[in-house]
Amino acid sequence: MKGLFITIEGPDGAGKSSLVRRLQKAIQDETDRPLVMTREPGGSDIAEEIREILLNPVHTKMDARTEALLLAAGRRQHVVEKIRPALSRGDIVLCDRFVDSSIAYQGQARGIGVEEVKAINAFAIEGLKPDLTIYLDVEAEVGLSRIRDKNSNRTQDRLELEAITFHEEVRKGYAQLISQEPERFNIIDASQAEEKVFEDTWAVIKERLNDTY
Repeated sequence: MKGLFITIEGPDGAGKSSLVRRLQKAIQDETDRPLVMTREPGGSDIAEEIREILLNPVHTKMDARTEALLLAAGRRQHVVEKIRPALSRGDIVLCDRFVDSSIAYQGQARGIGVEEVKAINAFAIEGLKPDLTIYLDVEAEVGLSRIRDKNSNRTQDRLELEAITFHEEVRKGYAQLISQEPERFNIIDASQAEEKVFEDTWAVIKERLNDTY
């Protein structure tokens, strides 16, 4: 049986991490199909080490293309080690970020070029695409204020520390992607209360689970 690959995307501060935790229980309660929870950057041992390099705020000198290449390298390892094997078994894979993040963050916000970032990631993933992508939409100012409120006792990562103009460009990058593949994306208003965001998201995923299994 074919696996189901679901990704959760959105700007910083959209609430992806807390949503993913709730979705894990909801999916497991809904179906007995095995569920693999994962994330990017990271998701496998090697990719997690790359994540540490990428997000370390000390690395202020990192070149934008270096950043994009490291992300693609980690993604390749993640796909080979975890995502493809799980899908081959017929599992559900729920991933916090995937290629769309690289296109929005590095291609658009860093200004490297959307097509250039798509090209290096095409080499890394060899045609793998999510079956369903949930996009949590929130204005940059709202997202960043949430990060400051929630993370007052920890150091923000290198990307969270970028100026608001960078995060505004990230949102533009996502908007372009959605316009190109509207059938894959489901947009959720992440400025709503956390419970409503979960309910709206779960309705979409539950329908896909019922259609698939």
